[in-house]
Amino acid sequence: LSFFFEDAVLLIPNSGLLRLVLAFLLPPLSVFLSMGISQAFFINLLLTFLGWIPGIIHALWIINQKSEQANV
Repeated sequence: LSFFFEDAVLLIPNSGLLRLVLAFLLPPLSVFLSMGISQAFFINLLLTFLGWIPGIIHALWIINQKSEQANV
């Protein structure tokens, strides 16, 4: 089942602006688009349930880490 989600992530355009907007509206979705189903996704889901702001901060951090890895 996880291979299906990995393929779905690849179909989404690699738009940084889209991920930033989603980080504020739906933080777990932006983490999913960046990392797929991973530990970071579940951490973000938990943080978003505990409070919207921690979920947003974590999502922005994940997006930043992913973009730094792409630039190296």
